[in-house]
Amino acid sequence: MPSTHQRSAFLTRRAFVSKAARAATAFVGFPAVVPASALGRGGRTAPSNRIVMGCIGVGGQGTQHVIGGIWTPAGGLTGRDDVRVVAVCDVNAQRLDNVRGLVNQRYGNNDCAAYRDFRELLARPDVDAVLIATGDRWHPLITIAAVEAGKDVYCEKPISITIDEAIGMRSAVGRSGAVFQMGTQQRSSRSFRFACELVRNGYIGDVKEVVVGVGGPPQYRVCTLPPQPVPDWLDYDMWLGPAPWRPYNAGYVGGWMAYRDLSGGEMTNWGAHHFDIAQWGLGMDRSGPVEVAPPDGKEIRVLTYRYANGVVMTRDPDRTARESPDGNGVLFVGTKGKVAVWRYDLKTWPEKLAQTKLRPNEIHLHEADNHHTDFLNAVRTRGRPGSDIATAVRTITVCHLGNIAYELGRPIRWDPARERFVDDPEADRLFSRAMRPPWHL
Repeated sequence: MPSTHQRSAFLTRRAFVSKAARAATAFVGFPAVVPASALGRGGRTAPSNRIVMGCIGVGGQGTQHVIGGIWTPAGGLTGRDDVRVVAVCDVNAQRLDNVRGLVNQRYGNNDCAAYRDFRELLARPDVDAVLIATGDRWHPLITIAAVEAGKDVYCEKPISITIDEAIGMRSAVGRSGAVFQMGTQQRSSRSFRFACELVRNGYIGDVKEVVVGVGGPPQYRVCTLPPQPVPDWLDYDMWLGPAPWRPYNAGYVGGWMAYRDLSGGEMTNWGAHHFDIAQWGLGMDRSGPVEVAPPDGKEIRVLTYRYANGVVMTRDPDRTARESPDGNGVLFVGTKGKVAVWRYDLKTWPEKLAQTKLRPNEIHLHEADNHHTDFLNAVRTRGRPGSDIATAVRTITVCHLGNIAYELGRPIRWDPARERFVDDPEADRLFSRAMRPPWHL
């Protein structure tokens, strides 16, 4: 017997509009107890100028975005005067109740709504934008549903499980005119931006090589853990969503990033950060490599990408470990010097390059000191944030190409203009994958 979630699948656009209209009436009766500071007094942002947000997925990363944490600005979204978080959503009732309570505590009221189904949150007409911090498998579907519902989107990385899903997201965002920001906060870091500016302006000469230090593909193809009873606080069917059916096991749910069913492993997790910087430094935000070869135990020691301009990019954590504290970073090698960058520092050869002051007529890349602010400014101005959808698709494509080369165990050729494999039916089959019914792009 299919669950309620399975039977209903996606709301159509017409259903969204109809449901939103019904919801508009219901929201009139919401409590309106607002502290004086929220009314724009004392120099604070008036409610009419605030961006109203909902947050979908409030696990570890989602909670950091909402409340603040290690990788997010102090106070998170609820610590900002120009944002109002009015709703949170998660299939895990424990997390949902916890974050709802934290939001209400932060605002000093009891107004934050909690949903188990993201479609109910998206149907709210008062929500301007959403943060999506679910598991990777859900990012494409929720993003598409959100922009079709008229919301702007800040989506955590990695944005997809397949290349096809990412391209589908780009099409939907383009049709809607929505603002989209991928959660690659390194684009809003001065050190990463400056490293790429040095490279783009020729300070290390002609780029010959880029070395990226990230982990590899998922550890397991499928889950073989024994079935366990599903806890009553988890909507497991909705947690799986479009992923293949697997029996519930706490280890599977807690360690989902290790499984290809649910993730691209560290190749897409950290790769979405560092391959992104490599692409930025190479000026390839709208392009990509033309060939990818996995290690063969002979001439090719590590995963190797080749670009049409002759630049070689490798995944080689051992090599980057000699330059950055933990091997997790990016190294650009040119004919006149080198730049290594990691969170959040850099090193140059020669050392004096680090003191370079760019001239006005040189390339200055998109500048932002805060990734949330960059997104919110774009929402207000309808401008382009630093990690827009076009950039996000090219970044995740690089990650997926590496995983596909690993899986096939041989080189693959890629046409970045057409975004298709070159004469390779076997690789074509990994371009997309079927979603578990009734979910679909």
